[in-house]
Amino acid sequence: MYDVIIVGGGPSGASAGRRAGKLGLNTLLLDKEEFPRYKPCGGGLSDHAISYLDFELPEEFIEWEVTGARVFFKGQLIEAHKDHRLSVIVSRYMFDNLLLEKAKETGIEVHTGEKALCCREMPEYVEVDTNRGTYRAKFAIVAEGAQGFIKTCVRPVDTKEEYGICMVTEVPADEKEIEERLGKTIELHFGVAGGGYGWVFPHKTYYSVGIGGVVKDLTHPKEIMLEFLKDNGFSGNYKLHGHKIPWGGLKRRVAGSRVLLSGDAAGFVDSFSGEGLAYAISSGQFAAEVIAGICMRGGKIKDLNKYESLCQAEFGTHLKYSFLFSKMMHNFPDRTFKIFTSSEKMIDKYLEVVDFNIDYKDYLLWALLNFKLR
Repeated sequence: MYDVIIVGGGPSGASAGRRAGKLGLNTLLLDKEEFPRYKPCGGGLSDHAISYLDFELPEEFIEWEVTGARVFFKGQLIEAHKDHRLSVIVSRYMFDNLLLEKAKETGIEVHTGEKALCCREMPEYVEVDTNRGTYRAKFAIVAEGAQGFIKTCVRPVDTKEEYGICMVTEVPADEKEIEERLGKTIELHFGVAGGGYGWVFPHKTYYSVGIGGVVKDLTHPKEIMLEFLKDNGFSGNYKLHGHKIPWGGLKRRVAGSRVLLSGDAAGFVDSFSGEGLAYAISSGQFAAEVIAGICMRGGKIKDLNKYESLCQAEFGTHLKYSFLFSKMMHNFPDRTFKIFTSSEKMIDKYLEVVDFNIDYKDYLLWALLNFKLR
């Protein structure tokens, strides 16, 4: 009988595992993949996300530093920079493996290559079936990402109105070429993906190129992705990877009687940018802390509800208004994207959201006032 079983070894699961191990919980972490494993992602890691790590991010894991953005919309280009680093670019297969190794350092039990099949909540414990057997624990944390189905023990899978889709690929290039094209910026292309956007991110040896948008408006994502690659000067046969991204800010159930959902499985994602690493790491840590409070400090089962309160206080308002901002942009794309990309000041202020100096509510109020004055 474990104290907690964690389903998923990505950033949220590994962060939960590291915190659980440090708090003394008897922990089992399961992931269907062997690590390091490939993860389709642009690899943007904000300084806000890094602030949740309880260890120094090694320099060798930082492939690029970002201080600004180049934003394109209907032939118009706006570029804005801050005088400090906003984020770094990492390769997810290396970063995720680092987080899992950091979790292992605390002495927790980790089974990679073992796929969880279902999770059942019982009155006194949970049962998790895998392709190798059945395990029991007092509690479980489901951190399987957006694609999995284990979370259905707590809530239904998202409908098409509750998630977006992305396609991403890697385009090989040498560091000098990438430096000349991007410098310390990322490229964001609005109006190319059904109300969403396309991106070009720098890495050491390749560009991460992708598109993301609303499901109903991205009926042919492969064709749009190929067109986006062509329009940006990338010709070649590239392997395309697709995945779901839940809309953050929606009201979802994230706690059962003995199971907590964290990260993408809980829907903790910025609805506009698609960024989820900060919320994955922090929610995984919160989940482990709440369970430790029950198992190690004499708490009661009802204390599991503290988890949702912690997440709401930390980033709930931010995600709620990211959804409102995203809906506004998607419902009136021509008008709103034109305003958003109308001046360097609009983009510069948005970089403060990326920097977490302000949240989306603050940005929306500022933008509405700024537009009204203009």
